[in-house]
Amino acid sequence: MAVAYFYFASLSRIAEEFPLNEPSSRHIVQVLRMREGQELILTDGLGLQAVATILEANKKNCRVRISERKFKNPDARRVTIALSLLKNSNRFEWFLEKATELGISEIIPLKCSRTEKQQFRRDRMQSIVESAMLQSQQSWMPGIQEPVNFPEFMERAVADQKFIAHCEKEEKRELSEMINPALSSQLILIGPEGDFTEEEIRLAIRAGFIAVNLGEHRLRSETAAVASAALLKLS
Repeated sequence: MAVAYFYFASLSRIAEEFPLNEPSSRHIVQVLRMREGQELILTDGLGLQAVATILEANKKNCRVRISERKFKNPDARRVTIALSLLKNSNRFEWFLEKATELGISEIIPLKCSRTEKQQFRRDRMQSIVESAMLQSQQSWMPGIQEPVNFPEFMERAVADQKFIAHCEKEEKRELSEMINPALSSQLILIGPEGDFTEEEIRLAIRAGFIAVNLGEHRLRSETAAVASAALLKLS
């Protein structure tokens, strides 16, 4: 049986012995059926990881003692995906889950000219990312920024390599051929269901972005974002 992972934001500031919160305690005792003496892993989502032993299997405040702490360095290469908010929030949530599993460093929701949905439930998105981090047994949680208007983001977007994927019929390079894994950071822009406007594409090109495509087929926005994440992380 794999060791269970749990998120504990204040892990770096707590003593060796302490109670977990009620949701985690309930999951440990009632769902996983764990008992005294069994071990679990705690992480703060910022690289710190701790092995803890259950002292008291109480469903309201399960007490644990830390036996080992270690720090996992972040990936040497930072990958950021800037994806437009999507009309169907379930599709954006699916992207968040998969991007987290792939180890993306940062996720930036964009508000583009053709973005139909402007609402953003940060608490909901954060919960999805947290769950995906634990499920994939990682110690670093992607940062989720507040939604930003496209022109504003163009003024502050920084990365060693910057890409924009779009569907307009103009000269583009294959993303897979352009990635330089020796560089320390990459950023890619993915538009809404109706794609970026010509003006947005021109603005991005002027800001130093390279126009790319992801293959022969036209992909949904969330699929394009996950495909880009996989290409950038696995190159």
